Amino acid sequence: MSNPGTAGATRTCPHCRETILESAAVCPACRHKLRFSEPTNAIAAPASVPLRVEGSFRNPADSGAWEYSMVLTIRNEHGEEIARKLVGVGAMQADEQRTFTLNVEMQPASAGSKRTRH
Repeated sequence: MSNPGTAGATRTCPHCRETILESAAVCPACRHKLRFSEPTNAIAAPASVPLRVEGSFRNPADSGAWEYSMVLTIRNEHGEEIARKLVGVGAMQADEQRTFTLNVEMQPASAGSKRTRH
């Protein structure tokens, strides 16, 4: 976890145990609400989505089962790997299809936040 109060500081979601941003009001993994001090009618500021990629593939009907692994890698401006996660694995039988979607959501860090390297 990062230093509390800095841009990019992280914490663990109490619901799904994923590492998430400290500033998150809703967990992006399990979508549970995390902050109850806000009024119930408060609307979260919409995040910018500068990157969205979606693709699908179908296992040919005349082929056997195929296995897949979905791996996500994040690199910095120097091309250095800063994170690598195995997102999911599975198998597809003949004529089955899978669709994969990647969203990168961004929003400004709070005004008092310090810059971090991630």
